[in-house]
Amino acid sequence: MRLNGVIMLLLASAGSSYAQQAAKAALTNNVIRLNWEDSGTGYQVKQLSVKGQQGWQSLSGALGQYTLLYSEVQPKMDSELKDKNGKALNFPEAEYRYIIPTWKANTSAVSLNKEGRAVSFYPKQYKRSGNSVVFQQQTAVATIRAVWQLDPVYENDLRVSINLTADKDGYYSIASPALHANDKNSFEWACIPGVFQGNSINSNFIDAYAYGHGIPDKPVVVRERTAAALTAILSTKEGITLAVTADPGTARDPWEYDKSTQSNWLLGLSLINRQEQLSPTLYHPVLGQKKSYLKKGESISFDFRYTLKISNWYQVYQHVVNDVYRFDELLHLKQTSQSLSARLEQLLDYVKKDSTSRWRTFDYQGRSIGAQEYLGGVYGSEKDAVKNADYGAMWMLANITQDPILIQKRLKDALNFKLAQQHTTEGFFKGAAAGQYYLYRSKRFTEEWGPYTEPIATTYYMLLDMGNVALFEPHNQQLKSGIRLAADWLLEKMKPEGYWEVAYNNNTRQPMFTDLKDYRPTFYGLLVAYQTLRDKKYLDAAVKAADWYIQNAVARGYFLGVCGDARFAPDFATGQSAQAMLDLYEVTKEQRFKQAAIKTAQFYTTSIYSHPIPNLKAKKSGTRTLKDWQLSQVGLSFEHGGTLGSANPSGPILLASHAGMFVRLFELTKDSLYLKMARTAALSKDAFVDSATGVASYYWSAMNKGAGPFPHHAWWQVGWITDYLMAELSLRSQGRIDFPSGFLAPKVGPHKTFGFQKGKIFNGQGDLILMEKLVSLDNPNMDYLCAQDKQEKIFYLFVLNNDDETQEGALQLDPAHFMKQHRLETEGAGCRSAAGQPIRFAYGDKIKIAPYGLQVYTFKYK
Repeated sequence: MRLNGVIMLLLASAGSSYAQQAAKAALTNNVIRLNWEDSGTGYQVKQLSVKGQQGWQSLSGALGQYTLLYSEVQPKMDSELKDKNGKALNFPEAEYRYIIPTWKANTSAVSLNKEGRAVSFYPKQYKRSGNSVVFQQQTAVATIRAVWQLDPVYENDLRVSINLTADKDGYYSIASPALHANDKNSFEWACIPGVFQGNSINSNFIDAYAYGHGIPDKPVVVRERTAAALTAILSTKEGITLAVTADPGTARDPWEYDKSTQSNWLLGLSLINRQEQLSPTLYHPVLGQKKSYLKKGESISFDFRYTLKISNWYQVYQHVVNDVYRFDELLHLKQTSQSLSARLEQLLDYVKKDSTSRWRTFDYQGRSIGAQEYLGGVYGSEKDAVKNADYGAMWMLANITQDPILIQKRLKDALNFKLAQQHTTEGFFKGAAAGQYYLYRSKRFTEEWGPYTEPIATTYYMLLDMGNVALFEPHNQQLKSGIRLAADWLLEKMKPEGYWEVAYNNNTRQPMFTDLKDYRPTFYGLLVAYQTLRDKKYLDAAVKAADWYIQNAVARGYFLGVCGDARFAPDFATGQSAQAMLDLYEVTKEQRFKQAAIKTAQFYTTSIYSHPIPNLKAKKSGTRTLKDWQLSQVGLSFEHGGTLGSANPSGPILLASHAGMFVRLFELTKDSLYLKMARTAALSKDAFVDSATGVASYYWSAMNKGAGPFPHHAWWQVGWITDYLMAELSLRSQGRIDFPSGFLAPKVGPHKTFGFQKGKIFNGQGDLILMEKLVSLDNPNMDYLCAQDKQEKIFYLFVLNNDDETQEGALQLDPAHFMKQHRLETEGAGCRSAAGQPIRFAYGDKIKIAPYGLQVYTFKYK
């Protein structure tokens, strides 16, 4: 009788949904061991181990604690940030009107993780369900059910699905469990891509939270709108990286149907949790935001994954971007409607017309200066600001087209503008840039956001611009004199350690923004001076300053931006830093500069959106009906992200200045993420181009409204498109076709100048050229570049297939547009593959090119 009672008791226990004592709670595969034990207060993680090449390693500080947030009333979004005396912090200052609303929204009690009641627990109920481990816990406000399982494809991933059922009306937020708590004083790296990164906790909250310098010492919860990837990553000193990543579809869709929904907040990301532990954590929904209000009995779920790997942060980040968020999906979906080379011809027409480019000339101290109207805000302006953008692109386009309007009208007045832009009289600022903008009513140069002078502005608007022009005019002594003046000013103002002040007040000559360090590639101007003037003192100074930069910026992940209106929030100058280091490496052959370039470029990939996964859903933009992928942010970079940047309200920008550099980095490292990011940015964004002019909008939120208040941006677009195509040409020919590149363009990123010197074409050489209406391709997936060897009288046509499928198209040449004095012989033309092998080609036939392939056609002329 007693035996039967025991049997009945066991059967009853086995038949229940959850048991207090059950089979061992564990998940194990070839690389992960995760074990839970009932501690008496619930199931805690007892062992968390991962296997690498050196065997198994355990992650100390394993926890497994769950947290949910609850509030009976909707939390307010007012700023809660106070100083030690309880007063609101005076940051940013009143003049930074564009970023104040963003900062206030990002310092609410919800953002600072002070809202609601935190309910923390270890679950007391557990069961096995197939290959899953299931936990359940009823709390005072809700019932939680969590299902854990190993990812069937990616061995280093654990999949978790948490379901919350409300037991009370109110606002709820589910936190991913604290799988691990790390020592705050000892970790290798931590980051939320696009927001902040570093190898230490920074107790200076503004420096950390506003500028992304290190990890804030508060449990802040950041928004997905500037998180380039939806993951929080921590690498330990033991070489283990732990990341928690939201499942696709969890976060906001930036354009749900017919308007921007960029600022919807569905996912919060954090590195320090509510218990003040250093532990990557996600929150969904966000307390008080969309989907967070539940009536009693209603439910919501949150699906995410942990990645646990013996590696650095970047390898795990690659996995999130490439595998979880399928970064190459957009390249598979995209259907190009206009080739980049066709856009270049449109842009040529745009910049030549005074009416469209808003070109203006003025008399300034007895000389004619020319620039384009700037319709945005400039300090002290009366809507009378003008500026020039990309001097390298201006001289390049004039040189490769030999267009008389550019050569005879644009360049002379633009060069006069540049020479007038420099302080040349004795004094504190002799040699420095007088300002980006010219105000024609008051006849003076000024900076965009205040009466100050930045050393990097002298690098940009003196050394880079003058240096690029000098590539085309190597005997211009005025340019060389200006370059020497500017370089000497930088030398004079460089600190003994190798850095510069962020800015000087124009009136007092005293340093400004002393709360910041110049974590920008200011040193690059001295490299330009050396390459132009060949005076070794400039190279020595550039090397010293670059070494300071590596130690203080690159090693810590600390960067600063160049946009004054955003108070120098980190921006595309980070990308420039990578190319600057590559250029310094090319000159010195010192490996540390190459390594710094690659490390900085890895950081810059976290300024590129990788979510949401694009699809074919129908959407609207104005009167246009488009597919989701056409409006996608994926592949686009920030102007500036983080908690201050313009990406908060406006999304990323369409200037893909990084594309060419990323192709070069793929060539250097064989890291395919660079190549996919470059191609996605360059080849899938037709929907943002104004069809009438070929000019893309600046901000994603502007869709296809064209240049808007920034007509000078067309020059930057000429620059980056050419840089990208030239990088692809070199890559696909395996370096057999390669043209010398010039210097960086100020200030939107790392694209470079071409066309000033002959390039290598297999065993020959040639000059880069562009002739309107000469080449016609009826397939927009095909781009082309042209060159000619005047000595051998050979015309080269390089045709690139910019699609992941084989493409066919009709190629036509109009010899009448080649040269009036020459006759292009199209019969019997030669064709070569990217490797230089002959291909049979009959002129007039359709051509066929393999995915991302290259074909080279040669024509003799008389």
